[in-house]
Amino acid sequence: MSDTRVPRRRRFLVCEPRHFAVRYSINPWMHPDTPVDVDLAQEQWHGLISAYRAHGHDVDSVEPVPGLPDMVFAANSAVVVDGRVFGSLFHAPERRPESLHYETWFTSAGYPVHRPRSVCEGEGDLVWTGRYILAGTGFRTTRDAHREAQEVLGHPVIGLTLVDPYFYHLDTALFVLDDDNIAYYPQAFSPGSREVLARLYPDAVLATREDALAFGLNSVSDGRHVFIAPRAEALAARVAEHGYVPVPVDLSELHKAGGGIKCCTQEIR
Repeated sequence: MSDTRVPRRRRFLVCEPRHFAVRYSINPWMHPDTPVDVDLAQEQWHGLISAYRAHGHDVDSVEPVPGLPDMVFAANSAVVVDGRVFGSLFHAPERRPESLHYETWFTSAGYPVHRPRSVCEGEGDLVWTGRYILAGTGFRTTRDAHREAQEVLGHPVIGLTLVDPYFYHLDTALFVLDDDNIAYYPQAFSPGSREVLARLYPDAVLATREDALAFGLNSVSDGRHVFIAPRAEALAARVAEHGYVPVPVDLSELHKAGGGIKCCTQEIR
């Protein structure tokens, strides 16, 4: 079946972890007393960029800013659909300055940016499926931001409630495989949200908690290739059974801040 899966060329926006550190704690993964190897983080990140380019994808970069250690997690900066940019307003004060630097990049690239009035953390919680936006809430992005995003982007927004603090962003509990299917960890969601997902995606690839804790759901798919954390072996096997081609990329050093492959990857549509 993998021969029938067709990749679609993507354009990604990223930011090198030149100033990566864990200086504060804003999610259960972050422990400021844990040493961080910046050189290793950069080496792993460059491996991700190389993997994207080797599979035919375009990659643009935002210049990292000293004092903003989480700027590497570009996905949180905005969500871009049909050339419309819905920006970010971070929940944590430590991250709020990042928004302006990403907004500057988008503006200079010719994209007008809408600044949200409510807390919204970009593609961390707003996931474009090709038909509508799946929108997470519970820990970061608010429901008011869901409504605002629908008005700005002009696509239906389906709210989903996250209930496990280890999966504080939607992109840690769910990713889009292609225009027709997703992979997700059901227990990261409220009962009603699980029912919604089951109705929308009856053939979804379901992940275990072990898969999710290995950052297996913080993955990026181009419709054929799935860039996935190496430790999520069971999930990679299930994805392969559905005809996709897993491409393991190790970002374990960045996991110390609660981020992985998707967190580092903003898609420009």
